[in-house]
Amino acid sequence: MIFPLSSSDISLWLAVTAVILLTTSELLYSSPDYSARIAVNRQFLRMAAIGCGLAFFVTVVMRVMGFL
Repeated sequence: MIFPLSSSDISLWLAVTAVILLTTSELLYSSPDYSARIAVNRQFLRMAAIGCGLAFFVTVVMRVMGFL
């Protein structure tokens, strides 16, 4: 069975996801009144965003080094 996504597709998906999560996290941190009414764990959201960003960085480094 052939995997339908290439490493470029996964890298792009990780980059877009990291940008969306980081933007949402920063907007929630900048507005404490609004974020108090939302049942979102801001710490978990920020850690997920950082994890996606690091995963994107790893895919970029792997592509530059020639592994992918």
